[in-house]
Amino acid sequence: MSRVIQSAVQNFPRHRLPMLCATGLGVAAIASWMWWRRRNRVELRLVGTVSQLIIYPIKSCRGISVQEAECLELGLRNGELEDRHWLVVAEDGHMVTGRQEPRMVLISVTGCGDSLCLQGTGMEKILVPISQPKSNKVLDCRVFGLDIQGRDCGDEVSQWLTSYFQSSKPYRLVHFESEVMKPRKSKAVERPFRDKDIIAYPDASPIMLLSETSLEDLNNRMEQPVSLGNFRPGIVVSGCEAFAEDSWDDVRVGTTSLKRVMACGRCILTTVDPNTGILSRKEPLDTLRTFRQSDASLSHLYKTSPLFGQYYGVEQTGRLRVGDPVYHAVRQG
Repeated sequence: MSRVIQSAVQNFPRHRLPMLCATGLGVAAIASWMWWRRRNRVELRLVGTVSQLIIYPIKSCRGISVQEAECLELGLRNGELEDRHWLVVAEDGHMVTGRQEPRMVLISVTGCGDSLCLQGTGMEKILVPISQPKSNKVLDCRVFGLDIQGRDCGDEVSQWLTSYFQSSKPYRLVHFESEVMKPRKSKAVERPFRDKDIIAYPDASPIMLLSETSLEDLNNRMEQPVSLGNFRPGIVVSGCEAFAEDSWDDVRVGTTSLKRVMACGRCILTTVDPNTGILSRKEPLDTLRTFRQSDASLSHLYKTSPLFGQYYGVEQTGRLRVGDPVYHAVRQG
């Protein structure tokens, strides 16, 4: 056969050989493209519906339920309210969360025009301008051992927080200004994250997703039910099986695309009652440990922390709304 082809090429008019080669290359390119397309075809499977979107402006304080949000590289945003872009710090710049001050979960934070409105039991509400004067100090802060900056929000809110917590040392509120400050790398907190995954003051991930049915499954195993407030998800999904989110590696919702990185290993913050601010150190962790421990091969990641909810990186920024269908993108081939 090779001799026949060789003879045919030798007898083919020389002035038409370039055309023959170009045609061959074109056919090969088309064949390669068709093979690549078959290998990379994506099927979108409807897996649920967005039932809630929650933004937590101040780390460890109460969240705000919103009807729509932008999904940016640093997480969810609604107007001027950005997820975990404000942080309470001690004098030395170290973060203060509900782990150290459980009553922090009782502070409500709402948007009031160009200000944050803070309210706490026994305290008069206080307004904190979202845009702080550039003359305010930029503080060097520490969040889970990593350096990050924050613009100081002034003495008035510092006194309010110090009084609320009845602290012998002052607490201060800082604001992360994404246009001028360098974010933390998620990868520096949890190794499975990608270089592109960045955060301001969240623990590790720009997005945490949890399904209502997973919470229902947990509560069916407990004497006293817990709420979403114990787990602080950003995106809540309904209409799926319990823990189905464990396998949603690529999620499309609204105009946003998310990439699942790892499960969320749970800590004692989940044992702070969001209604009383009391830290029990027991439930729901004790119950979760009975059925949501990681595989032994992943103990280097999660140690003894039970898994509940999934961490996602932002693959494509966009917008999403409550009621949006949630799709699991599955590659075919």
